[in-house]
Amino acid sequence: MADKRRTSTRVRKPSVRRKRFRLLPFLLGWVLLLGIVGGAVAVVYGIHLDRVVRGKFEGQRWALPARVYARPLELYAERRLEPGQFEDELKRLGYHTASDLSAPGTYRREEDRFLVRTRAFRFWDGQEPSRHLDIQFADGKVASLKGADGDPDPALVRLDAMLIASIYPTHHEDRVLVRRKELPDLLVKTLMAVEDRNFYQHFGIDPKGILRAAISNFQAGAVVEGASTLTQQLVKNFYLSADRTFERKIKEAYMAFLLERRYSKDEILEAYANEIYLGQDGSRAIHGFGLASQFFFDLPLSALSIQQTALLVGMVQAPSSLDPRRHPEAALKRRNLVLDLMVRDGVISPEQAKEAKTKPLGIQDGGGRPAGEYPDFITLVRRQLQRDYRDEDLRSEGLNIFTTLDPLVQTTVEKALPKKLAELEKSRRMKPGTLETAAVVTSVNQGEVLAIAGGRQPGYAGFNRALDSVRSIGSLVKPAVYLTALSQPDRYTLTTSIQDKPVSLPDGNKRWEPKNYDHRVNGPVMLSDALMRSLNLATVNLGLSVGVSKVADTLYRLGAQRRIRVVPSLLLGSVALSPLEVAQVYQTIAAGGYRAPLRAIREVVDAHGRPLNRYPLAVEAVVDPKAAFLTTWALKRVVTNGTARWLGRQLPKGMTMAGKTGTTDDMRDSWFAGFSGDKVAVVWVGRDDYKPMGLAGGSGALRVWGEFMLAMENEPLPDVPPDGVTIADACGRSDVPYIGDASAAARGCGGGSGKRTSDGGEKRVAQKAEEETRPEPPPPPKPKPVEPSKPVNHFMRDFYN
Repeated sequence: MADKRRTSTRVRKPSVRRKRFRLLPFLLGWVLLLGIVGGAVAVVYGIHLDRVVRGKFEGQRWALPARVYARPLELYAERRLEPGQFEDELKRLGYHTASDLSAPGTYRREEDRFLVRTRAFRFWDGQEPSRHLDIQFADGKVASLKGADGDPDPALVRLDAMLIASIYPTHHEDRVLVRRKELPDLLVKTLMAVEDRNFYQHFGIDPKGILRAAISNFQAGAVVEGASTLTQQLVKNFYLSADRTFERKIKEAYMAFLLERRYSKDEILEAYANEIYLGQDGSRAIHGFGLASQFFFDLPLSALSIQQTALLVGMVQAPSSLDPRRHPEAALKRRNLVLDLMVRDGVISPEQAKEAKTKPLGIQDGGGRPAGEYPDFITLVRRQLQRDYRDEDLRSEGLNIFTTLDPLVQTTVEKALPKKLAELEKSRRMKPGTLETAAVVTSVNQGEVLAIAGGRQPGYAGFNRALDSVRSIGSLVKPAVYLTALSQPDRYTLTTSIQDKPVSLPDGNKRWEPKNYDHRVNGPVMLSDALMRSLNLATVNLGLSVGVSKVADTLYRLGAQRRIRVVPSLLLGSVALSPLEVAQVYQTIAAGGYRAPLRAIREVVDAHGRPLNRYPLAVEAVVDPKAAFLTTWALKRVVTNGTARWLGRQLPKGMTMAGKTGTTDDMRDSWFAGFSGDKVAVVWVGRDDYKPMGLAGGSGALRVWGEFMLAMENEPLPDVPPDGVTIADACGRSDVPYIGDASAAARGCGGGSGKRTSDGGEKRVAQKAEEETRPEPPPPPKPKPVEPSKPVNHFMRDFYN
């Protein structure tokens, strides 16, 4: 039995070996098959990832916000500008005082002399270079403008334009793009020392670096060195989510390898420098070293010091917990640690590090943000942009929008409004905050909106009264009545006698019987005097004579956009307009009958500086220039002798201005619209609840208007008449303009509708007026504008529906 058992055992052993031998090839075959399949999957997946890598890296990498700029300050000899105003402008632009003016954006003031190193800036019409300037002020002017250090003397210099707003992408990312050549060597070397010492040697993944970082962190007892390469960090931020999973880490390494195969180290470094997340400004995410340098230090990247560079690079590790504004102690500790790493790798010397550690963090408030808070003006810009661009283009294409905003004018307006309203409230014993206001300032000839205030509180993004508060304009309508009459020189001159007498017209079941402000009746008055004194009855009689529909047509020609009811009460301002629309009407009169549709934008260029859309000056001759000149002459007398004579007493010698006060029923609205030789300004004062306030145009809005307009540089009104206008002495008046030759002046005295119209004629005027009071009269057709030779952007046209 024993022999049998041994025999049996010997027989089974070879069988087990044979089975094991057969199983090995089977397993190897499966392993090989799985390896082939896995390799194929990896290759296919790699092809997919390669497409993803190339698609985003070579396409539009970032959604860039549209940046909105104010008009640049232009410097030239003899320009009127106070030294204090100039320094305020430099501060708004983020210029810093310095003894050494080697860096752009620095200046030094020596009483009325400024030494300035300007920044280079790319405008729509070319590059403005950085300049070293020696500027001398005297008597409120730029006395001299010279190049310092032997530079040539420029005739004109434009400072860099002030950033006033950004229109951010939907996810509120913001960045300032920098090229590889614009990255300072100090920043690059520091980045290598802290984040990726073998960046220029590895292939996207650095096994030695991972081991070295682990050892360094273990020795320090804290995370002092990163294990991921810069390429991996770029992939994580640029392509992947923030999920911390093993699968995502494998994908990150694979994509880093593919990125290194496709692109050069410098291309990867440039993308990293623009993509890296470095903090939060409210809802705005700060990406890239270019914007971070401005946001934290208010300096361009090229101007960073050793300690500032160390702080930015140190923040890469944890931007939120190392935010120097919220966690200054943690940021300081991290900065000093980075300085030690810079010494370790020979980026700086121990002495430099020691000195840098003694420096404060140096964080500046307001850096990297729009330099001014101008929500009312930006509302106007946005409305104009929405006519021409899709919203996604404004939020992604990196457009540069150059506007017409003049920061000097805007600042002057914003300072005046709350100050003057508080004075008016105190003088009338009103509760503080009772009155509201709106103001618009434009240029005369270009129709550029220089400043807008939608309320008394500057920078408050609330209800924009300058654009959206539509109130009755009162006597501001009267120049349109007189302009309509003066456009008929065979019937009316400035010295024509017109009747200031009672008017009674049917108005539904009652009579419309307007009164003069003082409830007096003056009888025959000279046409220019009627406008100067703002006589209601004389204006109504004149308007009925020329035709209410013709007055409405004049308003449309001057720039009014809303539907106007053609009724006699229109002659005293029953039409309701916004301050911006009023500014358009008076701009046309100030420009001698040439309407330049108001615009808030000068140029739009793409991220590369290429012009996309031009907003050219579009001037249309809409009323007779001769009649406009006569109307302006009469409005000058409103300032010197009429309802706005307070302003006339404030004008400096040699300055002339024109304008018109406006007051509505029960003093609910106080208006003043006026102009100098180069600026038009409109002010409304009232209450949002429409209650009476006891202020007429001359005692309310005029005082606010004068507060800021008299503080600005202004040109006097031109006194050279257009062709066809004669200056003559007549009717006891000197230097009165007439359309035609001297005989027009002679026949003007005592003539006009007031004396020429018989009783029957007056009845015909009354009958005509009654016809024009019929219910719901259709509005007169708007005049067809002169078609320009190429498409133009008429901003105000169809702006109001």
